[in-house]
Amino acid sequence: MAYEDPLLTATPILDFGAASIAQLIDGRGWANLSDTDKIGAVYDFVRNEIAFGYNRADDIPASEVLSDGYGQCNTKGTLLMALLRGVGIKCRIHGFTIHKGLQRGVVPELVYPIAPEEILHSWIEVELDGRWINLEGFILDSAFLKVLQSSFANTESLCGYGAGTDCLSAPPIEWNGQDTYIQKTGIVQDFGTYDTPDAFYAEHQQQFGRLRGWFYRSIIRYWMNARVRAFRAGRLKPDVSVAHSHEDEIHAA
Repeated sequence: MAYEDPLLTATPILDFGAASIAQLIDGRGWANLSDTDKIGAVYDFVRNEIAFGYNRADDIPASEVLSDGYGQCNTKGTLLMALLRGVGIKCRIHGFTIHKGLQRGVVPELVYPIAPEEILHSWIEVELDGRWINLEGFILDSAFLKVLQSSFANTESLCGYGAGTDCLSAPPIEWNGQDTYIQKTGIVQDFGTYDTPDAFYAEHQQQFGRLRGWFYRSIIRYWMNARVRAFRAGRLKPDVSVAHSHEDEIHAA
């Protein structure tokens, strides 16, 4: 029986055999690129053509993320993994939690107090030339990040509005064969690496509870997505106190 590399296989979540994903890969011609350019092209697509936003759950398949056209760290990571494996690039998921302060400004203040103190987070590790590279900088699309940078132009350290960085004016988000990050400074727990998101989510889930989980899926995420769209379009005035209050919040935790 032929050997099947676990870092290249499809799964129910990494469904890169789905027609929509296969057609995307074929239409973009990604499979014909060098490995370095494959990673860069897929990474840039997920970063900027899949907008920052909140899906119904973390463990949805990649084809659903693509259909939604938006995602956050975990769901955009799922799509990134599926596309990478679809073009023959080995990858895995690295799981964490981040402090909830990182989501302040996006999460409405009315419901922020009931959010879990730690939020499930992940980034993707990709193998290139025998080494593993961390990819996290794809989470915020360029349009959203530009508004964030102009809104908080007087600070380099920000933990809020979906960003956790000490170099806001020039975060390491561009693909150049090195690690990329945009939420790294908010990390609390490190769960290690998993071959697939299916295995990761079988062990770890958002700690919402049944009632809070229903509230998030049915109401809060739509509210959050509306705030993200308004912020991206310049219609939502940012709370500049976030740049300082979140750092204090995290250090006190």
